[in-house]
Amino acid sequence: MRVSDIIKHLENWAPIGIAWEKDNVGLQIGNPASKVENVLLCLEVNSGVVDDAIKKRCNLIISHHPLIFSPLKALISKEPKTEIIQKLLKNDINLYSAHTNLDFTKDGVSFQLAKQLKLINIKFLKNLSANQYKLVVFVPEKHIETVAQAMHKAGAGIIGEYSDCSFRLKGIGTFKGSDFSNPFLGIKQNLEFVEEIRLEMVVNSFNLAEVLKAMRENHPYEEVAYDVYKLDNDNPNYGIGAIGELKEEMNEKDFLNFISKSIKTKNFRYCSGKKNKIKKVAVCGGSGSDLLDFAIKQNADAFLTADVKYHTFHDAQNKILLIDAGHYQTEIFILKEIERRLNDLFREKEIKVFNFSGSTNPIKFYKNSGD
Repeated sequence: MRVSDIIKHLENWAPIGIAWEKDNVGLQIGNPASKVENVLLCLEVNSGVVDDAIKKRCNLIISHHPLIFSPLKALISKEPKTEIIQKLLKNDINLYSAHTNLDFTKDGVSFQLAKQLKLINIKFLKNLSANQYKLVVFVPEKHIETVAQAMHKAGAGIIGEYSDCSFRLKGIGTFKGSDFSNPFLGIKQNLEFVEEIRLEMVVNSFNLAEVLKAMRENHPYEEVAYDVYKLDNDNPNYGIGAIGELKEEMNEKDFLNFISKSIKTKNFRYCSGKKNKIKKVAVCGGSGSDLLDFAIKQNADAFLTADVKYHTFHDAQNKILLIDAGHYQTEIFILKEIERRLNDLFREKEIKVFNFSGSTNPIKFYKNSGD
């Protein structure tokens, strides 16, 4: 199995096309044609991660945070990032990063945090929007299934938990070919009337080119009549953050203890909300404080995220229980899901998946032992 096969498997789940436009995701170092030995998972790459990969004979590292985020202007000896890149290249280790595309996909970072809290009825806190098209094509009736299945296979017609979605309407199409035409039906210079199906499907923006290619290749007409409409709809397939419910409501103190045990941290910041009883909970792994208003509007009793600013706590006070549990602590659970999906892929392969044996969290908490 090659690096490209693993990338395709992951990007079917978390497509690069949904990533933040300023993000740098994908294969950062290496060769997509490389044969994979073993895989090491981590949140971010440091020298210790590379050493662990070498020790475990992993020639592919998959990280959440990109090692190379901004363009590199120089590679200077003894600079930490330079040394990491040199060590990766010297040991033929490939590096792939899935960042905001993993944040924005279903069962991604925030969904795994919600599952760690045992939330039920989980959905996106805020859906992505304006990144879909409606594709309409007119197909002779006998060829409708061939064209439709090709479009579905290329990624069209997915709405939430449903695939192969389309709308079909019978009608009459007309055309008159010139002397230079080669009509599939009828003859040149003759006005033809043909029974056709108006076929409509929703397509994600990052799939549009591939779907159009599949449509043209499987359509019998020399000139295909089709329309593409840009949509402002919320996209049910991708979004930011997650929201769900506890199986049983808790008071604030019990819920804070539950958070501490669930995500295995003894230290976090919070401010109290307007309710003592907690039932509906919003989460966003990593920096999600910009979603505070969405959590409040959806009547969440609590919002768990990280990197919350002082004034954001003021905005939340007496409105919603706001908890800043740390960037690392709210994202680390995604590695379990990546591991599960890769093990499904490797079921009959002699490829092992490892998690980094240490921690890449640079933050420490000072405890004064007293005099």
